[in-house]
Amino acid sequence: MTEKDYLRTHSTPASDALQWLERETHIRTNHARMLSGHEVGSLLSLISELARPMNILELGVFTGYSTICLAKGLAEGGVIHAVEINDELEDLIREAYGRAGITDRVQLHIGDAKKIIPELDCLFDLVYIDANKREYPEYYRLVFDKVVPGGLIVADNVLWDGKVFQEPVPEDGQTRGIAAFNDLVAADPRVENFILPVRDGLSIIRKLS
Repeated sequence: MTEKDYLRTHSTPASDALQWLERETHIRTNHARMLSGHEVGSLLSLISELARPMNILELGVFTGYSTICLAKGLAEGGVIHAVEINDELEDLIREAYGRAGITDRVQLHIGDAKKIIPELDCLFDLVYIDANKREYPEYYRLVFDKVVPGGLIVADNVLWDGKVFQEPVPEDGQTRGIAAFNDLVAADPRVENFILPVRDGLSIIRKLS
């Protein structure tokens, strides 16, 4: 038995809707590795359930796995604003939301997050970033003032397969974007943060009161 198998068999299993979505993502897309998956998804659910957010902003939906996980902790009447740039995924995303029973709690925005974020007229208790890695620093700057004091920003892939701590750091735009984001957060006196080495790294950032 592998470590991954052991962790799965000793953790609460994914819901039927999430198991269906994982299968469909492998069948209907060419980038199934982008799926949040059970490990990260379970942690997102736990964070959301502890925070009990009224408003969540999700940047980078892919096929909707992370949205379903985040929705578990929504407060009564709460809403997730989910932003995805790839309009070809919309049908699968909406089907997944329907199977999970969260359609009425999600506002799906198809388009460029950098244009959509400034148009959102609400404050967020929880922000999840898993979109274009090159744009992570810009996402952080755009969302910061929209996060309530004490609110959380969670960013995925911040270890980027170990590339961010290679010397020298690779020159590709994605690695540079994530490295710049990590440096930006670490130097920001307005927050406290901790990077969890879960899968490809999750940065848990709390905006100070």
